[in-house]
Amino acid sequence: MIDQIQKTLLEEIADLHGVPAGAYNIRSNGQTAGRNTTANIDIITKEDQSGIDIRIKPGTKKESVHIPVVLSQSGLKELVYNDFYVGADSDVTIVAGCGIHNSGDQASEHDGIHRFFIGKNARVRYVEKHYGEGDGRGERILNPTTEITMEEGSYLEMETVQIKGVDSTVRNTTAALAAGAQIVIRERLLTHGSQVADSTIEVSLNGADATANIISRSVAKEESKQKFVSIINGNSPCAGHSECDAIIMDNAKIQAVPELTANDPDAALIHEAAIGKIAGEQLTKLMTLGLTEAEAEAEIVNGFLR
Repeated sequence: MIDQIQKTLLEEIADLHGVPAGAYNIRSNGQTAGRNTTANIDIITKEDQSGIDIRIKPGTKKESVHIPVVLSQSGLKELVYNDFYVGADSDVTIVAGCGIHNSGDQASEHDGIHRFFIGKNARVRYVEKHYGEGDGRGERILNPTTEITMEEGSYLEMETVQIKGVDSTVRNTTAALAAGAQIVIRERLLTHGSQVADSTIEVSLNGADATANIISRSVAKEESKQKFVSIINGNSPCAGHSECDAIIMDNAKIQAVPELTANDPDAALIHEAAIGKIAGEQLTKLMTLGLTEAEAEAEIVNGFLR
Protein backbone atom coordinates (compact mmCIF):
# COMPACT_ATOMS: atom_id res chain seq x y z
CA MET A 1 0.00 0.00 0.00
CA ILE A 2 1.11 3.56 -0.75
CA ASP A 3 0.79 5.83 2.31
CA GLN A 4 0.40 9.62 2.33
CA ILE A 5 4.15 10.31 2.57
CA GLN A 6 4.77 8.13 -0.48
CA LYS A 7 1.90 9.76 -2.36
CA THR A 8 3.53 13.14 -1.74
CA LEU A 9 6.84 11.83 -3.07
CA LEU A 10 5.11 10.51 -6.21
CA GLU A 11 3.56 13.92 -6.82
CA GLU A 12 6.98 15.58 -6.53
CA ILE A 13 8.95 13.24 -8.80
CA ALA A 14 6.37 12.12 -11.36
CA ASP A 15 3.47 14.59 -11.09
CA LEU A 16 1.26 11.66 -10.14
CA HIS A 17 -1.93 12.41 -8.23
CA GLY A 18 -3.31 8.93 -8.73
CA VAL A 19 -2.77 5.83 -10.80
CA PRO A 20 -1.05 6.86 -14.07
CA ALA A 21 -2.51 6.09 -17.47
CA GLY A 22 -0.71 3.52 -19.60
CA ALA A 23 2.10 1.28 -18.45
CA TYR A 24 3.67 1.79 -15.03
CA ASN A 25 5.76 0.17 -12.33
CA ILE A 26 5.80 1.81 -8.89
CA ARG A 27 8.56 0.73 -6.50
CA SER A 28 8.18 1.50 -2.80
CA ASN A 29 10.78 0.71 -0.13
CA GLY A 30 12.39 -1.99 -2.24
CA GLN A 31 9.16 -3.71 -3.32
CA THR A 32 6.78 -3.47 -6.27
CA ALA A 33 3.74 -1.46 -5.14
CA GLY A 34 1.88 -1.45 -8.45
CA ARG A 35 2.27 -2.44 -12.09
CA ASN A 36 0.34 -2.23 -15.33
CA THR A 37 1.27 -3.24 -18.86
CA THR A 38 -0.35 -2.48 -22.21
CA ALA A 39 -0.61 -4.26 -25.53
CA ASN A 40 2.52 -2.46 -26.71
CA ILE A 41 4.55 -1.98 -23.51
CA ASP A 42 5.55 -4.91 -21.32
CA ILE A 43 7.28 -4.73 -17.93
CA ILE A 44 9.11 -7.83 -16.75
CA THR A 45 10.80 -8.45 -13.39
CA LYS A 46 14.43 -9.45 -13.76
CA GLU A 47 15.30 -12.91 -12.51
CA ASP A 48 19.06 -12.49 -12.04
CA GLN A 49 19.15 -9.13 -10.25
CA SER A 50 16.92 -6.43 -8.78
CA GLY A 51 15.09 -4.43 -11.44
CA ILE A 52 12.86 -4.63 -14.50
CA ASP A 53 12.96 -4.87 -18.29
CA ILE A 54 10.69 -2.48 -20.18
CA ARG A 55 9.99 -3.68 -23.72
CA ILE A 56 8.28 -1.30 -26.14
CA LYS A 57 7.08 -2.79 -29.41
CA PRO A 58 8.19 -1.30 -32.76
CA GLY A 59 5.78 1.32 -34.05
CA THR A 60 4.30 2.19 -30.65
CA LYS A 61 3.03 5.77 -30.81
CA LYS A 62 1.92 8.30 -28.18
CA GLU A 63 2.17 5.95 -25.21
CA SER A 64 3.90 6.45 -21.87
CA VAL A 65 5.48 4.43 -19.11
CA HIS A 66 6.02 5.59 -15.52
CA ILE A 67 8.60 3.89 -13.29
CA PRO A 68 8.93 6.02 -10.11
CA VAL A 69 10.74 4.89 -6.96
CA VAL A 70 9.93 6.10 -3.44
CA LEU A 71 11.81 5.43 -0.19
CA SER A 72 10.37 6.33 3.22
CA GLN A 73 12.25 3.80 5.32
CA SER A 74 15.36 5.21 7.00
CA GLY A 75 18.50 3.13 6.49
CA LEU A 76 17.27 1.43 3.30
CA LYS A 77 19.90 1.09 0.57
CA GLU A 78 19.18 -0.46 -2.81
CA LEU A 79 20.71 -0.98 -6.25
CA VAL A 80 18.25 -1.41 -9.13
CA TYR A 81 18.85 -2.23 -12.82
CA ASN A 82 16.22 -1.09 -15.33
CA ASP A 83 16.64 -1.84 -19.04
CA PHE A 84 14.56 -0.14 -21.74
CA TYR A 85 14.21 -1.73 -25.16
CA VAL A 86 12.53 0.82 -27.44
CA GLY A 87 11.40 -0.64 -30.76
CA ALA A 88 12.04 0.97 -34.14
CA ASP A 89 9.74 3.77 -35.33
CA SER A 90 8.13 4.21 -31.91
CA ASP A 91 7.34 7.53 -30.19
CA VAL A 92 7.02 7.30 -26.39
CA THR A 93 7.43 9.18 -23.12
CA ILE A 94 9.21 7.61 -20.15
CA VAL A 95 8.89 9.15 -16.68
CA ALA A 96 11.25 7.94 -13.97
CA GLY A 97 12.70 9.47 -10.81
CA CYS A 98 13.21 8.79 -7.13
CA GLY A 99 11.94 10.47 -3.98
CA ILE A 100 13.36 9.86 -0.50
CA HIS A 101 11.69 10.79 2.79
CA ASN A 102 14.13 10.22 5.64
CA SER A 103 13.09 11.07 9.19
CA GLY A 104 15.63 8.79 10.85
CA ASP A 105 19.32 8.81 11.71
CA GLN A 106 20.53 6.31 9.11
CA ALA A 107 21.31 7.13 5.48
CA SER A 108 18.78 6.14 2.82
CA GLU A 109 20.21 5.46 -0.63
CA HIS A 110 18.90 4.54 -4.07
CA ASP A 111 21.33 3.68 -6.86
CA GLY A 112 19.63 3.19 -10.21
CA ILE A 113 21.28 1.92 -13.38
CA HIS A 114 19.14 2.63 -16.44
CA ARG A 115 20.17 1.22 -19.81
CA PHE A 116 18.45 2.39 -22.99
CA PHE A 117 18.50 0.59 -26.32
CA ILE A 118 16.70 2.89 -28.75
CA GLY A 119 15.78 1.41 -32.11
CA LYS A 120 16.07 2.86 -35.59
CA ASN A 121 14.07 6.08 -36.09
CA ALA A 122 12.49 5.82 -32.63
CA ARG A 123 11.72 8.95 -30.61
CA VAL A 124 11.88 9.05 -26.81
CA ARG A 125 11.23 11.75 -24.24
CA TYR A 126 12.72 10.74 -20.89
CA VAL A 127 12.08 12.69 -17.67
CA GLU A 128 13.92 11.89 -14.44
CA LYS A 129 13.33 13.87 -11.24
CA HIS A 130 15.08 13.44 -7.90
CA TYR A 131 13.77 14.81 -4.62
CA GLY A 132 14.52 14.50 -0.92
CA GLU A 133 12.74 15.51 2.26
CA GLY A 134 12.40 14.58 5.93
CA ASP A 135 13.64 16.04 9.22
CA GLY A 136 15.94 13.18 10.22
CA ARG A 137 19.73 13.39 10.46
CA GLY A 138 20.19 10.50 8.04
CA GLU A 139 21.45 11.41 4.59
CA ARG A 140 19.38 11.15 1.41
CA ILE A 141 21.63 9.73 -1.31
CA LEU A 142 20.81 9.24 -5.00
CA ASN A 143 23.30 7.89 -7.54
CA PRO A 144 21.81 7.50 -11.05
CA THR A 145 23.72 5.87 -13.88
CA THR A 146 22.30 6.11 -17.41
CA GLU A 147 23.75 4.19 -20.36
CA ILE A 148 22.28 4.95 -23.80
CA THR A 149 22.71 3.19 -27.14
CA MET A 150 21.00 4.90 -30.09
CA GLU A 151 20.51 3.35 -33.52
CA GLU A 152 20.33 5.20 -36.85
CA GLY A 153 17.95 8.14 -37.04
CA SER A 154 16.75 7.83 -33.44
CA TYR A 155 16.02 10.79 -31.17
CA LEU A 156 16.22 11.16 -27.38
CA GLU A 157 15.23 14.17 -25.33
CA MET A 158 16.36 13.68 -21.73
CA GLU A 159 15.40 16.00 -18.87
CA THR A 160 16.97 15.48 -15.43
CA VAL A 161 15.90 17.58 -12.46
CA GLN A 162 17.16 17.70 -8.87
CA ILE A 163 16.08 20.80 -7.00
CA LYS A 164 15.55 19.87 -3.36
CA GLY A 165 16.69 17.77 -0.44
CA VAL A 166 19.31 15.39 -1.87
CA ASP A 167 22.43 15.37 0.33
CA SER A 168 24.76 13.53 -2.04
CA THR A 169 24.51 12.54 -5.68
CA VAL A 170 26.89 11.09 -8.27
CA ARG A 171 25.29 11.22 -11.71
CA ASN A 172 26.90 9.42 -14.65
CA THR A 173 25.42 9.49 -18.15
CA THR A 174 26.97 7.93 -21.26
CA ALA A 175 25.55 7.80 -24.78
CA ALA A 176 26.70 6.27 -28.08
CA LEU A 177 25.00 7.52 -31.25
CA ALA A 178 24.82 5.90 -34.68
CA ALA A 179 24.39 7.77 -37.97
CA GLY A 180 21.76 10.51 -37.92
CA ALA A 181 20.88 9.99 -34.27
CA GLN A 182 20.14 13.05 -32.12
CA ILE A 183 20.32 13.54 -28.35
CA VAL A 184 19.27 16.54 -26.27
CA ILE A 185 20.13 16.48 -22.54
CA ARG A 186 18.87 19.17 -20.19
CA GLU A 187 20.04 19.05 -16.59
CA ARG A 188 18.71 21.28 -13.79
CA LEU A 189 20.31 21.10 -10.36
CA LEU A 190 20.10 23.00 -7.08
CA THR A 191 22.19 22.32 -3.98
CA HIS A 192 22.19 23.97 -0.56
CA GLY A 193 23.51 23.40 2.95
CA SER A 194 26.48 21.01 2.76
CA GLN A 195 25.09 19.01 -0.18
CA VAL A 196 27.43 17.59 -2.82
CA ALA A 197 26.58 16.92 -6.49
CA ASP A 198 28.87 15.39 -9.09
CA SER A 199 27.56 15.03 -12.66
CA THR A 200 29.37 13.58 -15.68
CA ILE A 201 27.86 13.39 -19.16
CA GLU A 202 29.80 11.71 -21.99
CA VAL A 203 28.45 11.45 -25.53
CA SER A 204 30.18 9.63 -28.39
CA LEU A 205 29.03 10.69 -31.84
CA ASN A 206 29.98 7.59 -33.79
CA GLY A 207 27.88 7.88 -36.94
CA ALA A 208 27.75 10.46 -39.71
CA ASP A 209 25.45 13.42 -38.98
CA ALA A 210 24.92 12.44 -35.35
CA THR A 211 24.23 15.45 -33.12
CA ALA A 212 24.33 16.23 -29.41
CA ASN A 213 23.13 19.21 -27.40
CA ILE A 214 23.96 19.15 -23.67
CA ILE A 215 22.62 21.95 -21.46
CA SER A 216 23.28 22.19 -17.72
CA ARG A 217 21.81 24.85 -15.45
CA SER A 218 22.65 24.79 -11.77
CA VAL A 219 22.54 26.85 -8.59
CA ALA A 220 24.80 26.22 -5.59
CA LYS A 221 23.93 27.86 -2.26
CA GLU A 222 25.45 28.04 1.23
CA GLU A 223 28.30 25.51 1.70
CA SER A 224 27.32 23.12 -1.09
CA LYS A 225 29.65 21.84 -3.80
CA GLN A 226 29.04 20.94 -7.45
CA LYS A 227 31.13 19.48 -10.24
CA PHE A 228 29.93 19.19 -13.83
CA VAL A 229 31.94 17.28 -16.45
CA SER A 230 30.84 17.39 -20.07
CA ILE A 231 32.59 15.16 -22.63
CA ILE A 232 31.79 15.01 -26.34
CA ASN A 233 33.68 12.65 -28.63
CA GLY A 234 33.31 13.47 -32.31
CA ASN A 235 34.19 10.24 -34.09
CA SER A 236 32.56 11.12 -37.43
CA PRO A 237 31.28 14.10 -39.42
CA CYS A 238 28.98 15.32 -36.64
CA ALA A 239 27.90 18.28 -34.50
CA GLY A 240 28.11 18.61 -30.74
CA HIS A 241 27.29 21.48 -28.39
CA SER A 242 27.73 21.66 -24.63
CA GLU A 243 26.62 24.52 -22.38
CA CYS A 244 27.05 24.95 -18.62
CA ASP A 245 25.49 27.96 -16.85
CA ALA A 246 25.70 28.18 -13.06
CA ILE A 247 24.82 30.63 -10.30
CA ILE A 248 27.06 30.56 -7.23
CA MET A 249 25.90 31.95 -3.89
CA ASP A 250 27.17 32.29 -0.31
CA ASN A 251 30.22 30.03 0.27
CA ALA A 252 29.41 27.42 -2.36
CA LYS A 253 31.89 25.92 -4.84
CA ILE A 254 31.26 25.02 -8.50
CA GLN A 255 33.59 23.36 -10.99
CA ALA A 256 32.85 23.01 -14.72
CA VAL A 257 35.11 20.68 -16.72
CA PRO A 258 34.54 20.67 -20.50
CA GLU A 259 36.22 18.12 -22.76
CA LEU A 260 35.91 18.03 -26.55
CA THR A 261 37.66 15.44 -28.71
CA ALA A 262 37.50 15.55 -32.51
CA ASN A 263 38.59 12.34 -34.20
CA ASP A 264 37.27 13.42 -37.60
CA PRO A 265 38.09 16.63 -39.52
CA ASP A 266 34.38 17.23 -40.06
CA ALA A 267 33.45 17.03 -36.38
CA ALA A 268 32.10 20.44 -35.27
CA LEU A 269 32.19 20.70 -31.48
CA ILE A 270 31.43 23.70 -29.25
CA HIS A 271 31.48 24.22 -25.48
CA GLU A 272 30.22 27.22 -23.50
CA ALA A 273 30.53 27.69 -19.73
CA ALA A 274 29.63 30.51 -17.35
CA ILE A 275 29.70 30.63 -13.54
CA GLY A 276 28.76 33.78 -11.67
CA LYS A 277 26.72 35.35 -8.90
CA ILE A 278 23.36 37.05 -9.23
CA ALA A 279 23.82 40.51 -10.67
CA GLY A 280 23.12 43.34 -8.25
CA GLU A 281 20.95 45.20 -10.75
CA GLN A 282 18.67 42.18 -11.04
CA LEU A 283 18.08 42.20 -7.28
CA THR A 284 17.59 45.95 -7.20
CA LYS A 285 15.03 45.89 -10.00
CA LEU A 286 12.90 43.24 -8.25
CA MET A 287 13.24 44.93 -4.85
CA THR A 288 11.90 48.19 -6.32
CA LEU A 289 8.76 46.19 -7.11
CA GLY A 290 8.27 45.45 -3.42
CA LEU A 291 10.13 42.15 -2.96
CA THR A 292 12.56 41.57 -0.12
CA GLU A 293 16.13 40.61 -1.03
CA ALA A 294 15.44 36.95 -0.18
CA GLU A 295 12.25 36.96 -2.27
CA ALA A 296 14.08 38.58 -5.17
CA GLU A 297 16.85 35.95 -5.01
CA ALA A 298 14.26 33.17 -4.99
CA GLU A 299 12.50 34.62 -8.04
CA ILE A 300 15.76 34.85 -9.98
CA VAL A 301 16.82 31.30 -9.05
CA ASN A 302 13.41 29.86 -9.93
CA GLY A 303 13.40 31.61 -13.28
CA PHE A 304 16.96 30.46 -14.03
CA LEU A 305 16.13 26.81 -13.31
CA ARG A 306 12.78 26.81 -15.10
